Amino acid sequence: MATFLYKLGRLAFRRRHFVALIWVALLTLAGVGAASAPTAGSSSFSIPGTEAQKAFDLLEQRFPGMSADGATARVVFKAPSGEKMADKDNKAAVEKTVKALGDGSEVTSVTDPFKAKAVSKDGSVAYASVKYKVSGMELQDSSKDALKEAAQDARASGLSVEVGGDALTATPETGSSEVIGIAIAAVVLVITFGSLIAAGLPLLTALIGVGIGVSTITALANALDLGTTTSTLAMMIGLAVGIDYALFIVSRYRAELAEGREREEAAGRAVGTAGSAVVFAGLTVVIALVGLSVVNIPMLTKMGVAAAGTVAIAVLIALTMIPALLGYAGRKVQPAGQKSKLLGGGRAAKKAGKPNMGTRWASFVVRRPLAVLLLGVVGLGAAALPASSLELGLPDDGSQPVSTTQRRAYDLLSDGFGPGFNGPLMVVVDAKASDDPKGAATEVSDKIKDLKGVVTVTPAAFNKDGDTATITVIPDSKPSSVKTEDLVHGIRDAGGDIKTDTDATVLVTGTTAMNIDFSQKLNDALVPYLALVVGLAFLLLIVVFRSILVPLKAALGFLLSVMAALGAVVAVFQWGWLSGLFGVEETGPIMSMMPIFMVGVVFGLAMDYEVFLVTRMREAYVHGEKPSQAIVTGFKHGARVVTAAAVIMIAVFSGFIGSSESMIKMIGFGLAIAVFFDAFLVRMAIVPAVLALLGKKAWWLPKWLDRALPNVDVEGEGLRALDARRKDEDDDRELARV
Repeated sequence: MATFLYKLGRLAFRRRHFVALIWVALLTLAGVGAASAPTAGSSSFSIPGTEAQKAFDLLEQRFPGMSADGATARVVFKAPSGEKMADKDNKAAVEKTVKALGDGSEVTSVTDPFKAKAVSKDGSVAYASVKYKVSGMELQDSSKDALKEAAQDARASGLSVEVGGDALTATPETGSSEVIGIAIAAVVLVITFGSLIAAGLPLLTALIGVGIGVSTITALANALDLGTTTSTLAMMIGLAVGIDYALFIVSRYRAELAEGREREEAAGRAVGTAGSAVVFAGLTVVIALVGLSVVNIPMLTKMGVAAAGTVAIAVLIALTMIPALLGYAGRKVQPAGQKSKLLGGGRAAKKAGKPNMGTRWASFVVRRPLAVLLLGVVGLGAAALPASSLELGLPDDGSQPVSTTQRRAYDLLSDGFGPGFNGPLMVVVDAKASDDPKGAATEVSDKIKDLKGVVTVTPAAFNKDGDTATITVIPDSKPSSVKTEDLVHGIRDAGGDIKTDTDATVLVTGTTAMNIDFSQKLNDALVPYLALVVGLAFLLLIVVFRSILVPLKAALGFLLSVMAALGAVVAVFQWGWLSGLFGVEETGPIMSMMPIFMVGVVFGLAMDYEVFLVTRMREAYVHGEKPSQAIVTGFKHGARVVTAAAVIMIAVFSGFIGSSESMIKMIGFGLAIAVFFDAFLVRMAIVPAVLALLGKKAWWLPKWLDRALPNVDVEGEGLRALDARRKDEDDDRELARV
């Protein structure tokens, strides 16, 4: 591995014009594809194998004109204080609005509040339901504009009018904080390298990699049904790992220059050593992201594969474009320990012989390993405590900022009709095998009315063939509550008895039931996913470190990090601690995919630091140093760079906390805090403490396993052998001349 990458680095350095041209051409091609591709919206939502999805598919078959996946909108009207919606002027304004809403070419139906009895008991609130032929992501801008104009015209009559539903789904905005995150990353790089040129290389290559990845996703978004969240996630992860991977190679290049090597040779060795760590670190991230496909939820699979593709591009760019750009930079990239003319005049940055911060910290940990280990574990355990009260759900209009019309419509409906009105349940009665379909539907309605937590049960509505009926159930609790979830399970349990009595099948669907099934499926998949990802990465790390205990320690440290990060997410987004600081306007259940998503992404990122830091220790140990001294050596060369990489990654992820979409905001915060815990508490404190306690046992590997494992040569032994051969050849030539 090291020898191959060494040759690749030297080749890219020599053929830099060709390498740069290839990457620029790929960026241009992806950009043109993105610019010419149709705009994508939110990806379609399906959960194969769940009851809610089966009911949804059944509705598509039995009610062909229903457009079960069509967009919906609820236009909510509120009368001025002291007035009623039934007052002459208010009623006329609503009827005029209903007529305007029905004129759209994509509209299939509009309900009149007064005919549909959609007026609150106190008469102050009413709503009109609008159904469209196409989904929210396919809805034309003209239809959305018509919806907004109709609501605005109604406001002119003195009514308060808000619009809910998925018809006005907006593209999430990340805000200026994303730019601030990149700016912080730039500052950290300048401080780390003491050179503007050296600092600019990781930023430039990361932006090129993300540009290619995100542009490709955008170009394929419509064809592959990739939502806007997919590209945002790819950007988030691609920026973070792209900067980090380039940072490690540039740092190793400067270290090789400081040892007196020529620039081409230094580039080759940087790619051969640090590049090997980049390859394996990238592989762990890719495994974690692609592994999301085991959940069997198309949306999550697409997000994971797209982000994994962006990570793969970041690895390839780090291995090829970084050495090419180092060739262009020439002597403007100074050896380690020197600063550029702008920042230090080429002087040595430190006095010779003075140990750096990494050396001093590692020496302290080696002297007090047990105290550091206990302090780190107790601290992370305390941070993880809130995770014990984790509640899962999916965001709805109730979690939107109060400034949005969707949230205001949600609140008006809750006030006028009760909290459960925002999450109606659709019960589908498949009576095709029943002798008395209407009798079966009546029995279903009666059983549901007797259940606890039910406010309203509408009469059964049959299809043309009379073999399938739909019943709408309004709970007395909000969509994301535990009571609503219990009601869904109660209806499904009652359906078992009904099938025995009538041969009719009862299925529960609707957005609320879909969300409940989604959460349950993610929970069921968490343990198999964790076993798959951690198991594959464990095997990979055994090959890299040629040890059993080091990969085991890495996996256990990751579990501490992810649990502590989940605890922090619960504290902020569910409990409301410091919620104002992070712009969280509405607390509630944690997004259902957050645990499994954090397990995947955080594991991949955590292994980055494990590989970069511990390979240096492994390299020192293999070359003859004692275990305790190898720890200090690893920190001497790697701590500064790992610290910078972690700060950069935290800054990039934190930039997405400013997103207008709660899902992106939560992911940004969760990943940022997870990197903080993992880099500074686990990898920089717990890892060296455990290695110091284990001593030589840390690097133990059974002989039979050592013989069976492939030798990937991450430590650069092949390069040392190459040096030895070159020296022998030089000696032979010298003797020949004599």
